[in-house]
Amino acid sequence: MTLVIDENSRNGGQFVCQCCDSTADRTWAFVHDENDAVAVYFASCYHHNGVHEAWIDAILGTWGEGRTDDHITFGCRVGPVEGQTTPAATLVDGGSAAPDDPMFGRKLSRTDGLAHPRIAEFWKIVDTILEKDDLVRGHLYGA
Repeated sequence: MTLVIDENSRNGGQFVCQCCDSTADRTWAFVHDENDAVAVYFASCYHHNGVHEAWIDAILGTWGEGRTDDHITFGCRVGPVEGQTTPAATLVDGGSAAPDDPMFGRKLSRTDGLAHPRIAEFWKIVDTILEKDDLVRGHLYGA
């Protein structure tokens, strides 16, 4: 399955981080396979005390008017990890900073996400974001 970021749906902006009062960037867009939207993601890029990290939530499900019944939200942190020379992705609780909204569907805990049958799809979406979202890629890899 080849995934692409829908550039026509891309949006974003800056916000103030609640934990350190620094400015952070956020981007979001739909991800499509060959036919339809398969997910929407929200990526927040932080500069926590000089550490560049991104927190990504991806909502997988069917997208269309009023469709939220099959939505699930995974989350991950991408950034420095001890013993790694490049940023690494770690599964976290999905949608933990997001409002309670039907769009997010079932927000998966880290434990539930690790055991979920769609975890491989989530990691493919994360790979697509890291490769093709200029804001996230530039923030993490300086490119």
